[in-house]
Amino acid sequence: MTEQVTIIGAGIVGICCALSLQERGIPVRLVDRGDPGQETSFGNAGVVSPWSIIPQAVPGIWKKLPQMLLDPKSALSVRASFWPKMIPWGLRFLGKSSEKSVREVSDAMEILCRPSIDLYRRHLQGTGHEQLIADSYYIHAFRNPGQADMDELGYQIRREKGGELERVDGAELRRLEPALSEEFKAAIVIKGQARATSPGRLGAVLAEKARAQGAEFVHAEVSNLIRTEDGAWQISTSQDTLNARHVVLAAGVWSADLLKPLGLPVPLVAERGYHVEFPNPSAVLNNSVMDVDAKVVASSMQGGLRVAGTAEFGNVDAPADPRKEKILTDQAKSLVPDLNTGEAQFWMGRRPSFPDSLPAIGQLNGKEGLYAAFGHSHYGLMMAPKTGELVADLVSGRSPNINLDPFSLARF
Repeated sequence: MTEQVTIIGAGIVGICCALSLQERGIPVRLVDRGDPGQETSFGNAGVVSPWSIIPQAVPGIWKKLPQMLLDPKSALSVRASFWPKMIPWGLRFLGKSSEKSVREVSDAMEILCRPSIDLYRRHLQGTGHEQLIADSYYIHAFRNPGQADMDELGYQIRREKGGELERVDGAELRRLEPALSEEFKAAIVIKGQARATSPGRLGAVLAEKARAQGAEFVHAEVSNLIRTEDGAWQISTSQDTLNARHVVLAAGVWSADLLKPLGLPVPLVAERGYHVEFPNPSAVLNNSVMDVDAKVVASSMQGGLRVAGTAEFGNVDAPADPRKEKILTDQAKSLVPDLNTGEAQFWMGRRPSFPDSLPAIGQLNGKEGLYAAFGHSHYGLMMAPKTGELVADLVSGRSPNINLDPFSLARF
């Protein structure tokens, strides 16, 4: 097949889909209202982790939710106007929290996350920006050493699948990360990881590679997607009307609104995440570090030291909550006491989240030529390259030799 494929959404998932399609000789067009890779893909913690394969819903989480929701400094919050949508989504979320479900979802997450480092390095090869993916550990730091339990289900699953994990005490943790607070008494170190030293730059560089290889970029907002009488797709945008035989929907949380008129309601919500980046930090972290208590991740990047986290459920277009900046800044200081918090840059983005932490990937039932590539929740940076590979295989008629049922929208 050599007919042009239109990709709605130029975030990191859409960009990776474009590169993989180009590798198969298929021309691409990407449509997005913003600059490539500069919206949701821009603001993550930069972790590229083959072992981020544990879903958000885990056994016993129902016991923790009330306390988290009542704590104003908690990583979890729900805007009052969003509760009518949150309750049915939350019930589905809790329904996926058994050990059996966690293991099944983990198997599917592994398919997408395991090859992420190698695929990014392949995409970056020859760009002159190979350093955007750096080798790293992922350090889960604990104030209470008793909580650093290698037999906890998430760590157990990682080790069963071949992950190299090590539990270290406070002294060894300080050797790995001298800038980290002495309040942290133990850590679990997940090895064989990498981190993006600038997620926004990574998206821009890979988009420029796609452009240099012939990709067309259309700067416009997509408002509607309809099937024409001849079986093609008509894409209404703020600039023009586009037509395509094959469309990849990689518009993140906005994908749901485009599917509703097609009779495909999906349980996709905006799980809004925040970060604060400190451009002159006066302290450096050697690896990506999670404060397990606060549920935030800190990483040194090209633009400074970034602390990212929180899960705020709310309407997609609701304004950012300014209180989050102080909360994240205080948490950053708690992690790295010598951190210079001046000139902080505050950001909010919208993760597209399904209740089971898995994305939708593949051709939509009864919608020939329309492919899903959205809903990657907290894991978009890790899952993007393999998602691109799978989508490109499907569009080009190759069999991916992988069971894609866990990623089908029909699961809901």
